[in-house]
Amino acid sequence: MSEEKIITPDLCDEYPDLVEVVEPMFHNFGAVDAFGGEIVTVKCFEDNSVVKEQVGLPGEGRVMVVDGGGSKRNALLGDMLAEKAAANGWSGLIIYGCIRDVDVIRQTQLGVQALGTNPRKTEKRGLGDLNVEVKFGGVVFKPGHYVYADNNGVIVSPEPLSMPA
Repeated sequence: MSEEKIITPDLCDEYPDLVEVVEPMFHNFGAVDAFGGEIVTVKCFEDNSVVKEQVGLPGEGRVMVVDGGGSKRNALLGDMLAEKAAANGWSGLIIYGCIRDVDVIRQTQLGVQALGTNPRKTEKRGLGDLNVEVKFGGVVFKPGHYVYADNNGVIVSPEPLSMPA
């Protein structure tokens, strides 16, 4: 679906029984304002060690969904990790937490949605879980399912979606 423009309202209209809509809470920060792909999950709290590991791996058009517990005390993504994610082919990141280095991330060819910003980095303690089900915004994000995001919101589907003709 990377070739076609993602429009979440159109996907909701086309697949009303398939998609779930995440409660509105996210802000778009990346240079790519509409993105989607297969879900890879990270569950961490004020420690972005697993995020750092994953952005260094081939993204293959997937979207990293990071459950940071909604903490706004520090940033789970900064410019260097965002640039590495873009270089490694990640479609985007959805972060239930904060990011930093927003001015650079706005120029990075990556989809990034987060709750807000905080200039403080996390401590690296090596804590976090990869590819476990996470829940926030009234939706369960399952590894291998699909997520789509744009300025209208974030939606989740158990299977890949195509934009209606």
